[in-house]
Amino acid sequence: MKTLIADSGSTKTDWCLAEDGKILRRTKTEGINPVFLTDEELRNAAEDAARQLEDIRPETIRFYGAGCIPTQTERVRRALKQAFTETEDVEAASDMLGAARALCGHQAGIACILGTGSNSCSYDGENIVANVSPLGFILGDEGSGAALGKLLVGSLLKNQLAPGLKEEFLERYALTPADIIERVYRRPLPNRFLASLSPFLAEHLEDEGIHRLVLDAFRDFLRRNVMQYDWQAHDAHFCGSIAYHYKKILAEAGASLGIRIGQVVQSPMEGLVRYHA
Repeated sequence: MKTLIADSGSTKTDWCLAEDGKILRRTKTEGINPVFLTDEELRNAAEDAARQLEDIRPETIRFYGAGCIPTQTERVRRALKQAFTETEDVEAASDMLGAARALCGHQAGIACILGTGSNSCSYDGENIVANVSPLGFILGDEGSGAALGKLLVGSLLKNQLAPGLKEEFLERYALTPADIIERVYRRPLPNRFLASLSPFLAEHLEDEGIHRLVLDAFRDFLRRNVMQYDWQAHDAHFCGSIAYHYKKILAEAGASLGIRIGQVVQSPMEGLVRYHA
């Protein structure tokens, strides 16, 4: 059976056509987050994926996405069915369930996402049994790319980091403080903009202030989220670009709190292909 699996964050969607555990084709499109998109925008995004896979007729679609809370999943499912008209079996679920299935399979554990946003859950091997609300990048999303970008910009513009870093940052991204205020407060999708700034941190981890900023952000994520689950009995597994690229500091944060860090993968896709085989 050919299954089209989608792993969607706020920034990008990874599509994978698989059959019997083997990957046949992969492609990427813009992120599909129903919280931020209208029905028309959802349909356009789904149709973009269908065009890239125009010769493919999947028998099932399994879509895992950021923002796919229970009140939003039917909107996503409807958009997918409009784009892939020959596919009847379409499921839309949260990216958190996708991460748990990919990281833990059919075993109990703690699954976490650190990408543009962040999330976490306790998983019993079949279902999510506890979930601390991520609350979005304004109220939560600790340790995410958006949160790191927000901390970076705030620290730079308030002159809290090493001399010269502020000027280097503004020149590197061709920004002024006024531009940053405009992008964050007046333009759509500020979380994506802030997350796009996080690579600057990765390039300056040798700086003590930058290292401490990232380490404290990960400790904040672990304290406010993972430590509300049975973390002493289970490893905490991670997926997402931030977790993967900063995995050494993530491990340092876990060790400082006595939390065992298990798998750290950039994408849950390979795990999802195994799960749906």
